[in-house]
Amino acid sequence: MTKWIKEKTAPTERKWEEFYRNRFQHDKRVRTTHGVNCTGSCSWQVFVKDGIVTWEMQATDYPALEEGLPPYEPRGCQRGISFSWYLYSPIRVKYPYVRGALIDLWREAREKHADPVEAWKRIMADPESRKAIQQARGKGGFRRVSWDEALEITAASVVNTIKQHGPDRIIGFSPIPAMSQVSYASGTRFLSLLGGVVMSFYDWYCDLPPASPEIWGEQTDVHESADWYNSKMIAVMGSNINMTRTPDAHFIAEVRHAGAKLVVFSPDFSQVAKYADYWIPAHGGQDTAFWMAVNHVLLKEFYIDRQVPYFTEYAKLNTDLPFLIEVNEKRPGRYLRANQVTDYSAVENGDWKLLVWDKNSEKARMPQGTIGYRWPNKDTGKWNLKMQDGATGEPLDPELSFVQAHDAVVDVELDDFAGNGVITRKLPVRYVETGHGQVAVTTVFDLILAQFGVPCGLPDETAVSYDDDTLYTPAWQEKYTGIHRDTLIRFARDWGDNGEQTRGKNLIIIGAGANHWYHNNLLYRAGIVGLMLTGSVGVNGGGLAHYVGQEKVVSQASWSTIAFAGDWGQAPRQQNTPSFHYVHSDQWRYERGFSIYDPKLDGAKDDTKQHTIDMQVQAVRRGWLPFFPQFNRSSLDVVREAANGGAKSDSEVIQAVVDQIKQHKLGFAVEDPDAPENWPRVWFIWRGNAIGSSAKGHEYFLRHYLGTHNNAIAPEMAEGYVNEVKFHPQAPVGKLDLVVDLNFRMDTSALYSDIVLPAATWYEKDDLNTTDMHSYFNPMQAAVAPAWESKPDWEIYKAIAKKVSEFSVRHLPGTVKDVIMQPLTHDTVDELAQPVIADWHSGETEAVPGKSMPKFRVVERDYVHLYDQMITLGRGVEKNGVFAHGLPIPVVEEYKTLTQRQPRMFNQQVYPSLATAREAVEAILALDPASNGEIAHRAFEIEEHKTGLDLAHLADGTRSTRITFDDIVAQPRRILTTPTWSGNVNQGRAYSPFTLNVEQRIPWRTLTGRQHFYLDHENYLAWGEHLPTYKPRPDHTMLDETQKSLAEAQGKLLNYVTPHGKWSIHSTFSENDRMMTLSRGGYPVWLNDKDSTEMGIADNDWVEVFNDNGVFVQRAIVSSRIPAGTVFVYHATERTVGIPKSPLRGKRAGMNNSLTRARLKPVLMTGGYAQFTYFFNYWGPTGVNRDTFVFVRRIEKPDF
Repeated sequence: MTKWIKEKTAPTERKWEEFYRNRFQHDKRVRTTHGVNCTGSCSWQVFVKDGIVTWEMQATDYPALEEGLPPYEPRGCQRGISFSWYLYSPIRVKYPYVRGALIDLWREAREKHADPVEAWKRIMADPESRKAIQQARGKGGFRRVSWDEALEITAASVVNTIKQHGPDRIIGFSPIPAMSQVSYASGTRFLSLLGGVVMSFYDWYCDLPPASPEIWGEQTDVHESADWYNSKMIAVMGSNINMTRTPDAHFIAEVRHAGAKLVVFSPDFSQVAKYADYWIPAHGGQDTAFWMAVNHVLLKEFYIDRQVPYFTEYAKLNTDLPFLIEVNEKRPGRYLRANQVTDYSAVENGDWKLLVWDKNSEKARMPQGTIGYRWPNKDTGKWNLKMQDGATGEPLDPELSFVQAHDAVVDVELDDFAGNGVITRKLPVRYVETGHGQVAVTTVFDLILAQFGVPCGLPDETAVSYDDDTLYTPAWQEKYTGIHRDTLIRFARDWGDNGEQTRGKNLIIIGAGANHWYHNNLLYRAGIVGLMLTGSVGVNGGGLAHYVGQEKVVSQASWSTIAFAGDWGQAPRQQNTPSFHYVHSDQWRYERGFSIYDPKLDGAKDDTKQHTIDMQVQAVRRGWLPFFPQFNRSSLDVVREAANGGAKSDSEVIQAVVDQIKQHKLGFAVEDPDAPENWPRVWFIWRGNAIGSSAKGHEYFLRHYLGTHNNAIAPEMAEGYVNEVKFHPQAPVGKLDLVVDLNFRMDTSALYSDIVLPAATWYEKDDLNTTDMHSYFNPMQAAVAPAWESKPDWEIYKAIAKKVSEFSVRHLPGTVKDVIMQPLTHDTVDELAQPVIADWHSGETEAVPGKSMPKFRVVERDYVHLYDQMITLGRGVEKNGVFAHGLPIPVVEEYKTLTQRQPRMFNQQVYPSLATAREAVEAILALDPASNGEIAHRAFEIEEHKTGLDLAHLADGTRSTRITFDDIVAQPRRILTTPTWSGNVNQGRAYSPFTLNVEQRIPWRTLTGRQHFYLDHENYLAWGEHLPTYKPRPDHTMLDETQKSLAEAQGKLLNYVTPHGKWSIHSTFSENDRMMTLSRGGYPVWLNDKDSTEMGIADNDWVEVFNDNGVFVQRAIVSSRIPAGTVFVYHATERTVGIPKSPLRGKRAGMNNSLTRARLKPVLMTGGYAQFTYFFNYWGPTGVNRDTFVFVRRIEKPDF
């Protein structure tokens, strides 16, 4: 064969230098970043030559923090520096595509109907046409179409769905707004103006740590990575920093060099373990048992054997440990309420003001700062942590324990879930006279001592040694963790000693490896107890650093107003996605419910026939959680019918709705989710992989949402276990009419969508990026114009909105009223709605909106002008300001200034324009306290009025700061100190959460206003989670996902774990050519060497991983690093690359989520009560999946 390359050897000519110079020539360089959920938010310089991105390099100009802290740069990783490959790759979505089956039916319908909406209606009215579209999903067959045709189909489906079913049958999913805030807001603003449903992500991804709202009333607030350097002892749990926090890992190396001690908890020898002073290989998911025993040691040696003044003072002032708990019939109950005691019987919000025992007066007293002081009508300025009586102003000295002085010692029964029973321990009590007689009370601290089995010298108390195998001792935990008691005791003493010597510089870095277990809240609570006992929260270098997801939208106050159309007075429909998918993808049908794997021990009710979906229905009825669609009829029709019935005002419409519900003439959709009138119909996906890496229960998505081929073989098991929902013997197949995906790559979601619209990449659009890992604003900039026919998300949703407005002239003319159902909401007075559980549905109380049931709000929609509203910042901002953390912040002057800077005419008035993504960024920065110093100062003044504290001085030094897009293009800019966050970053201080609470005495947003050891909601009492506790992991016999597979083929049963990987960020980069060269060209199955020997599997053999949910086929990697009994498949794979057929199922195998199914924890559905009130991505059950079990077997080379 003739060579087409001529080889020439001439070293003296040094031609390689010319090649090198040519390779790195460029016309310009542009600062930008990556919009992937990696949490990095790294500043990058992108180099462009002749309009083509040629390479990228890390920026090195981050502003320095305070003296003594290492610099941030260089920030970046191997994945980020390979991103430019995507722009011109074979998997780039270059044009609009529509699946062949759909486009043929569409064009046929358009020949018969001049009106696109009527054409879509005709297609959907024909069951065979609808089925043909669904069965084509995932089978290729895309055809390139024009933008206009793709937009016409999309808009026609939207308008027809609104007319026929109602706007809340249109849903949208996009993850993690922080990584590209305007791109996220493009879809959510469109949906919110439309009346569609915005789906959450943080809880669904299991990024949300439920213990954070439980203990702190905060979704997540964590340290920037520079603050690691301030720590002196760090425990790493479920977080592989080198792999998943690559840009920040240098701080761990640096703080080790500075003398900090690092302890890594990991069942496998992970990459971060090589940094450790101690590697503690506790069994997977058993960290709870370890920390419970650590806390036993801390309580005994640092609180009972001797008292550490710093610890006890911290506990009195910053936690609920001194608060009084009622003891009834040997069981701990609720906090003692102020209005139960004569002295405070008439105080405002007396149900929500709590009591401590004051040493000075020897009686129960009412300290300031509890939640009753947060929402007063008259007694303002007392929501603070000054330890003084809220009624008299007298200083208080709260008693931490009644051990030395008590009225009696009583028996208390505490739950032992490991032993499946109760234990009895001694408890000192005082007696308090109340309006209902004498009540025995104890302190939270004394209950904690009893719970952890710490002897404190009470009469008839059983002595306990560390070697006794009794609940929560070091010896007890050995059987769960596999860690010797001596190791634990040494760790606990080091932890306590360091906390004492450094005044709280103990840090836990924790992540997905811990948060994805079913009892994740208990695991986190156990570790946080160890932090609170050592005074480590609210201290630089101390506290809980939870890193799972780029959750921190720094400019949350202004951004959320724009993202959810609050500027046009809309009340967004925001859905917690775990509940949505559990219900609508019918995963509930494949299990017997919580009573199998999460039983109660109190014996109060027979839970053997209760199901998780019953708890979901009750939560919706009580206003604890949202659910959409709302009703079994269109919400537009519901308002129209109320008006026809004589309702004139909004309040009369709402009353008509409530009456219809009470009379069972109007039903909640959640009560009959499989009825066609209650199905979601149109799904928008953008910036994420909702059907792939985000789809826990992937095969059930394919079956019940999409109506296409799937590999699930699990039998349905819910019949006979459900009570609150209607069970249809035949499960629906194919609920969704249309799936539209905005994407720059052909990933799994695109593969299964009906329409794929080409989105611009991160190097082709303007946007805003922030993270919790550092405290800077970073820009996203268009280094080049969008390639081929791609468009930025903002432009795509503008185009869809424009087409919807065009079609609405005929189909949705004028304005129309809509009624929105919302749950009781966090950071509002709703936190005081339900002091006790009373069910209106069963007649225990009246159905009162916003009290005993959801809230309802009537809004006006203008579909004809939806496009104009989309690109115009409405007057709602000028009128109502922006809102975060319960603070309404006026921005009248800033709104006027923005109107002058970027004006737009609409309805003969001038408004601020949002016509471009850059204008949206400028609006976000101009209207938020984190980027506008005057607004920050104003926000602190408002906080002063609420708290009675001097706070505005915190913004004095930055009051003149105004951060703009040009500023952050020039150099990353640091955020400002603001009451919408809890850290103080003044004078270059590293961000550490809750430092404002501890130092400035601002309460936490909880029931007591303090950090919570105890949770007294009736649900927590019933489930035995009122105190920190240990619950065993559910095993495979409880989870109903391996029974059929057991008989299907030979294989070894293993726990299936999906950690975050080294060569991708979720599924992004997993099919990137540069990254695939580093990971054997795919995502292999990692097995323990002894397990693999037993199964006859050698390294690089093909294996099949399967259970009743689905199947996955890949090559094996055999390693002694993997713990026995476990199989690792790093998250996340795609179905588009390297997926062979499954010999077992006879069809194309699935991806990593094919083996999973979502389970919801009922106690996390609690609501209507203090910090247990819903907020989007803040509260609710999480999408856990780490308790999954699979079979693994060797196979011959599979067929592709």
